Amino acid sequence: MRGLQERWTVTTLTGEPAVVPDRTGPVPGPRRLALAGTVVVLVVAADQLTKWWAVDRLASGPIHVIGTLDLELSRNTGSAFSLFQGRGPILAVVAVVLVAALGALAWRAPTAGRAAVLGLIAGGALGNLGDRLFRGDHGAVVDFVDLHFWPTFNVADACITVGCILLAVSLLRSPRSP
Repeated sequence: MRGLQERWTVTTLTGEPAVVPDRTGPVPGPRRLALAGTVVVLVVAADQLTKWWAVDRLASGPIHVIGTLDLELSRNTGSAFSLFQGRGPILAVVAVVLVAALGALAWRAPTAGRAAVLGLIAGGALGNLGDRLFRGDHGAVVDFVDLHFWPTFNVADACITVGCILLAVSLLRSPRSP
């Protein structure tokens, strides 16, 4: 019986009125969503600021940083790994649906860490969506981190990738429901 939680009022065996604890503390749903929203704002700000810098500074040519890491301006009209090239409007709709689903998942997230990870993914999706909708590049996303052994990417792409890895780890580590 340990670990079970009643979800409705139960009559006591003595006939006395049941005492139901008053839960006056903050509800986790709004707090989890606020945390995810904060992460979204930070990711979108970092992504758009770095893209602004890249468009301004890298237009004159690439910058070699170290080893195989170069900063070189490019534009991608597709999704990750340049899939679905030229399908910007479809990718924009998918991003909007994805962000809405991630918001609902963040509301119901069992932990603050899971909500933050969902915010990381949603922030990356919104960062790239902003490029598709508001840059005059015909639905292209600005990419500028070039490793030469991996497709060129940006901060939003990195947040989506890291967020998905952390979400997978979180789901694998969470206890199983009976």
